[in-house]
Amino acid sequence: METTSTANEQTSRGAMWELERNLDQPMDAEAGRLRNMYREKTYPTLVLLQLAFQSLGVVFGDLGTSPLYVFYNIFPREIEDTEQVIGALSLIIYSLTLIPLVKYVFIVLRANDNGQGGTFALYSLLCRHAKINTIPNQHRTDEELTTYSRHTYDEKSLAAKIKRWLEGHQIRKNVILILVLFGTCMAVGDGILTPAISVLSATGGIQVEEPRMRNDVVVIVSVVILIGLFSMQHFGTDKVSWLFAPIVFIWFILIGILGAVNISKYDQSVLKAFNPIYVYRYFKRGKTSWASLGGIMLSITGTEALFADLSYFPVQAIQIAFTVVVFPCLLLQYTGQAAYIAQNKDHVSYAFYHSLPDSVLWPSFIVATAAAVVASQATISMTHSIIKQALALGCFPRVRIIHTSKKYLGQIYSPDINWILLIFCIAVTAGFKNQSQIANAYGTAVIMVMLVTTFLMIPIMLLVWRSHWTLVILFTALSLLVEIPYFTAVVRKIDQGGWVPLVFAVAFLIIMYVWHYGTLKRYEFEMHSKVSMAWILGLGPSLGLVRVPGVGLVYTELASGVPHIFSHFITNLPAIHSTLVFVCVKYLPVYTVPTDERFLVKRIGPKNFHMFRCVARYGYKDIHKKDDDFEQMLFNSLMLFVRLESMMEEYTDSDEYSTLELNQQAGNTNQRINGISTGSNMDLSYTSHDSIIQVQSPNHMGNSQVVSSGQMYQTVGDEIGFLNACRDAGVVHILGNTIIRARRDSGFIKKIAINYMYAFLRKICRENSAIFNVPHESLLNVGQVFYV
Repeated sequence: METTSTANEQTSRGAMWELERNLDQPMDAEAGRLRNMYREKTYPTLVLLQLAFQSLGVVFGDLGTSPLYVFYNIFPREIEDTEQVIGALSLIIYSLTLIPLVKYVFIVLRANDNGQGGTFALYSLLCRHAKINTIPNQHRTDEELTTYSRHTYDEKSLAAKIKRWLEGHQIRKNVILILVLFGTCMAVGDGILTPAISVLSATGGIQVEEPRMRNDVVVIVSVVILIGLFSMQHFGTDKVSWLFAPIVFIWFILIGILGAVNISKYDQSVLKAFNPIYVYRYFKRGKTSWASLGGIMLSITGTEALFADLSYFPVQAIQIAFTVVVFPCLLLQYTGQAAYIAQNKDHVSYAFYHSLPDSVLWPSFIVATAAAVVASQATISMTHSIIKQALALGCFPRVRIIHTSKKYLGQIYSPDINWILLIFCIAVTAGFKNQSQIANAYGTAVIMVMLVTTFLMIPIMLLVWRSHWTLVILFTALSLLVEIPYFTAVVRKIDQGGWVPLVFAVAFLIIMYVWHYGTLKRYEFEMHSKVSMAWILGLGPSLGLVRVPGVGLVYTELASGVPHIFSHFITNLPAIHSTLVFVCVKYLPVYTVPTDERFLVKRIGPKNFHMFRCVARYGYKDIHKKDDDFEQMLFNSLMLFVRLESMMEEYTDSDEYSTLELNQQAGNTNQRINGISTGSNMDLSYTSHDSIIQVQSPNHMGNSQVVSSGQMYQTVGDEIGFLNACRDAGVVHILGNTIIRARRDSGFIKKIAINYMYAFLRKICRENSAIFNVPHESLLNVGQVFYV
């Protein structure tokens, strides 16, 4: 008897599991129905040249203003002889060649995620080719997106082995995540330090003409310029770049011409620096040469902005601008400045201004100051871009994001981040007052970002590009050959200002990791505590409540199952809306989701339950539209789903629709459900099954919505009329305000992270209702506390 009872119990459990699976299936069929034929945007030659010109005003300002302060930081004391200057110049030439030109322009820029650059773009590429995303909210249906590009590997290939190794343990996934977050935090530190050193170095030219002017005056002028720069950000990168691009273009032409003039005027022997033997001779001079590497490295600062700002301009535009304008002008300027210093060794401080003819000093000062402002724009734009990526991937608290251009998707602006950057920039500028200490801090941030990029490029080359391992080793060796010596140089100067970016990085890293950890725990709780579909069906069509006219949009992080917050809602309120739609807004590791592939719609349970699920998928560059637009798109998708579902049921024997396999799947579902033996009074006989369909914009459906029989029209018309009546009665957005707390037996660090830090971040960041643009009069918050 006990054996029979156990067998019956197992059979019942298996039947209920089968019911659960059939009533709330993943959206596999839906995701593969109709695919938008998305293609990457290509640019005509004239437009490409125009974008290359604009990129000067956003991407290259930082690299272009480095000559203002490089030689002063290489030789802060005395210069021994001309060969020392030639050796330093040789290092600058080959650093510019190997890092910005070879590594970034010709290699790293190719590792973009459909035109998006930066640390998180590399991470999103890895997440698509290996399951290393720590928040497991992805599903195989997401891989059906036209922007979700990935490769398959032979099981015995090196790429497949690397993939299995990365996926094999959670610690490896966390190491990659921490590496990405650390690189992101250092890039944010770069965005704080670049405006400080660029503007302070440019305005310091006043003291060349007025040596008696106090340094405090220079600092005040710098702060005023910084305030004006950050105040302009809300106009958008498109407008700012059109304003700044002519300034930077004039600047590059100016420094190129001045460099050529100085070479012919002062000392042409510096041209020997193009011989790499002088690099070897420079290092033979002893410890002073190694100590000066921190200053030489400043010649390649701004290189990381080439990749991070890639979202603002296409790869080809940046490559054209760098190879045609930036690189040759920089070589001419550094060589000309070295020629001047070789003949005027006492004028290494502000050597750029000292080398100018008196007649062009003040015009050059104005252009230099304007160019320094532009240099700041490159890293400010970079910071906005990477913060948006981090936010979309669940690694940064919710802040307001604004798209500033209708033509270019990646051009964004965050007011919250903008003013935080301004405050930190002013603090650094007024706090240090000395460009040498800021330069040490700046160098630390830049080299850290470069090292992170190098390490992330290794799995990218193996998994995404499927490069031969010898090429991977060659790339890594050449990159580290340049970056490791610079790293050792800046580490020695941590106590001389290099600690600043480390403090910024640690602070941002803690914020980002704690937010990510809290988000992960909330998602795990939602997954483990979701409501059983059998329980929902047991309540009957009324759900045990009074169904009042209207539509309830229940927001959840789950793409399948009914969230626990819903059971909390219906057990505490006497009524529920007559139509319920569970809305899951999900970000994927792709830069954008085409509008026609954004929504996945399915029915939950029988038709008379009037329950649906809608998954709205976004890329990390996408942003929610106004609430009316989002709501309208959702209802259009819902109506189209109802029509397509009815058509599929009507044309069971049609060859045209047999490929959809929905009727066969529904038939199998019906057989399983009718075959379930239960001891309850639950009525499982219903005529509509859990059909799943991907819906596209009505503009792409043509005449497929035309009905063919009065009976079908009557069925569809009744349900659509019911849905329209519900919408007219009112739409309520139901948001779960879940609060997580650490258990009493949790460790001290976990309690601090969850109970205080994560709680504080949730309190000060923007509410979900603000992110979704939900009007307050249509908002219903459901509170709940759970322990992790």
